[in-house]
Amino acid sequence: MSFDKLARLDLNLLVCLYILLDECSVTHAADRLHLSQSAVSKSLNRLREQFDDPLFIRSAYGIQPTQYALDLAPQLEALLFNIEQLTAPKTFVPTTSQRRFKMAVVENVYALFLPQFLGDIFTEAPNIILDNQSWDSETFERLRNGELDFGITGKDLNPQDAILTLMPPKGIHCYELCQDSQSCLVRKNHPLLKQTWDQDNYLRQRHIQVRSLKNDRWLLDYKLAEKGLTRDIAIYVPDFNNAANLCTHTDFVLTAPSHFARDIAAQLDLIILPLPTPLPLMAYTLFWHQNKDKDLGHNWLREIIIRRCKGLSVNESPSIILPR
Repeated sequence: MSFDKLARLDLNLLVCLYILLDECSVTHAADRLHLSQSAVSKSLNRLREQFDDPLFIRSAYGIQPTQYALDLAPQLEALLFNIEQLTAPKTFVPTTSQRRFKMAVVENVYALFLPQFLGDIFTEAPNIILDNQSWDSETFERLRNGELDFGITGKDLNPQDAILTLMPPKGIHCYELCQDSQSCLVRKNHPLLKQTWDQDNYLRQRHIQVRSLKNDRWLLDYKLAEKGLTRDIAIYVPDFNNAANLCTHTDFVLTAPSHFARDIAAQLDLIILPLPTPLPLMAYTLFWHQNKDKDLGHNWLREIIIRRCKGLSVNESPSIILPR
């Protein structure tokens, strides 16, 4: 570690850079920092010397960050957060806190879990902010570097299955919130509702596939492949809600988590069918990095989420609506 270089680094410049990246405007950044535009411009010149990069380029809409500056942004945010935590009081008072907690979640979480704990959270801490973002392939890295507080997504229970689909790296802690199975969704009056519903008929259909973390295959596809079987995928989409909407206009079959299937079927008047091939259960799982374990605010929020969600179980899976 180069302490000489660190000693020459001005923390105020890093704060200025963070605000400039957020605002993309010297004028707005100056307002937030309670400085003159001239002072912010001088700080920007010093930052350019420090990083040996223009950092921002003038445009018709203000200033636009260079690629180098964009690459710095997540590291900068994590660094400033860690410095803030280092100097923060070693107490957390929910009733007066204005802290922003950042969570990356899959879309199913909004209907299944958030209603379970939002009431308690905002009753105890009415002024905090929950900044929910989409779960993606960078989530574990963002948990590791401090950009995120929590993540919630589905994880296969069998470790050998998880290796194929989602395996958290070292340092990421987790807690199982709720188990779930898989069900199938089809439109009302779908022709197959007059037929025998079994694995052969399931595989004869064309399917909608929700792409997971840029992966075209689910655990279901790996399990079918072990038997030399495959599904006929007609269309790939990025999320379940749009996939379910497509079901209402096509004869395609959507395989989705059962809790989601229950909720969306009621909204869109879809028919729920059992998945006619054996598949191990998955679990919606809460993830966080071990560095957060001594963070009192983090512990407070984690305890509420776990307490309010642990009552959910696979036994509350949606009732299967079979064709008549």
